[in-house]
Amino acid sequence: MATFHLRRFANVDALKTIQEPHLRRLLAPYQAYFTARGVTLDGAPTGGTTRASAAPRGTTQEQDGLDYEGLIAVLLVPDDTTPPQLIDALYLIHEMATLDGMENLLEAIRRLSSDEQIVLDTASELTPADVAVQVWLKAPQLLERKHAEQFVVERRSFDYYLSRETPDGKVALPERSVFERIERDLAAWFFSKRKGDHVRVLMYPKGDEVWFLVRHGEAFRREGAQKGRTSSSVFYRPEKHDVLVYNAAIGEFRINASSKGEKELYLQKFGLHVFGDPDHFPRSNKKYSLEPLKADGPASLVCTDVDGIDEIRLTEITYFWGGVHSELEIRKAGDLFAALQARGGRIQNARIVSATFQVKFRDSKSPRSVTIRQPNVAKFTRDDDGRLIETWLLKRGFSSTRRDAHEEAEAAVARA
Repeated sequence: MATFHLRRFANVDALKTIQEPHLRRLLAPYQAYFTARGVTLDGAPTGGTTRASAAPRGTTQEQDGLDYEGLIAVLLVPDDTTPPQLIDALYLIHEMATLDGMENLLEAIRRLSSDEQIVLDTASELTPADVAVQVWLKAPQLLERKHAEQFVVERRSFDYYLSRETPDGKVALPERSVFERIERDLAAWFFSKRKGDHVRVLMYPKGDEVWFLVRHGEAFRREGAQKGRTSSSVFYRPEKHDVLVYNAAIGEFRINASSKGEKELYLQKFGLHVFGDPDHFPRSNKKYSLEPLKADGPASLVCTDVDGIDEIRLTEITYFWGGVHSELEIRKAGDLFAALQARGGRIQNARIVSATFQVKFRDSKSPRSVTIRQPNVAKFTRDDDGRLIETWLLKRGFSSTRRDAHEEAEAAVARA
């Protein structure tokens, strides 16, 4: 069951942004639940005593209209009797009831084939909540898919893995049967970790990349809750979304997931079912190296050949000295190379495990942070910074691709 905070449904005015006929259709399957909590959908309160919080005294209700105050009192205090399907519906609608959400949904409807087309009721002007509710009523899977896409584009930290073989640059989209096999294997693993047995994999082609969204459960969570004047608890399974991206042009698989075990799982199962080899993305392949900071010094930050980036400064570096106590040393400055130069210092001859840069992008007044951690982790402040940063990293030798390695091997053979 999804958890949610209905900020946009927290007052009468917000709830009334949904046309009443659509709101009634949305809530109608749950009439018994609302009745048990003192609210009916025909506009007349039941007078029941089990309602979570009665509407404030002195409020008025539109003749023959919905009891909005009563609905809000119920919706804002879900309990263990709340139908999970209602929570899922309200959660998705709530998340998509924004201007951006409305634009995405309308564009998705426009792109549907003639066989899939859905028609929205446009008798009056539509609000974002109107659009979200109608799409849910007519095509719930479409709303679910567009909501899932928001998780795809919001991820800013990935682990990168290079393929074992040289990429051919072709994007091969797996059949649904492949996803079903992946879902079965993932579900078995998550079930063994006490995280539920329901997994859904969604695919989004984007140019020379294929994005995958994996939706799964987490371990059960118990939180304190109030039932009237009684202290109680709520027991539920949180929902989690992981994002995986395969770049066919450079033979790279990048993963945004919480645990090492989940990352290993995705590498193995997607390698097996999509590429026919569980070791298609060897864990030993290294994506990033920070050696250019030592070898080239300030020249490693040159970005004049990257259109869209104006300036890059090194602001933090972490050395690993090893030893019995696994010593780490962190050095910080607004401009670390300038600070070193001012006192006649230089980058130390120690293993660099991570570095943070301030990058001035042409489209922004303020610089944004980028962190690279060896061997394969990159963190960005904005989702769309990745392509420009990757271009710079490749040009300066911080980053490699499977194709780079292949071309280097061919060059070595030619030289011999």
